[in-house]
Amino acid sequence: MSEILFVVEQAPEGGYIARAVGAAIVTEADDLEGLRAQVRDAVRCHFEDDHLPKLIRLHYVRDEIIAA
Repeated sequence: MSEILFVVEQAPEGGYIARAVGAAIVTEADDLEGLRAQVRDAVRCHFEDDHLPKLIRLHYVRDEIIAA
């Protein structure tokens, strides 16, 4: 695998949550810097060294509510 994709959303209780697409990896943190570190750590723990993705892509999803 050359790349793994995470969908990042704001958690309802605050902070951020990241879910991998195509792998059973979920992690969370209070801020984006911490989330990046948590995602890297989770990927290293999930994959063996010879199957470790070369890139981690974070896709940020943000809801915005506007008046009609």
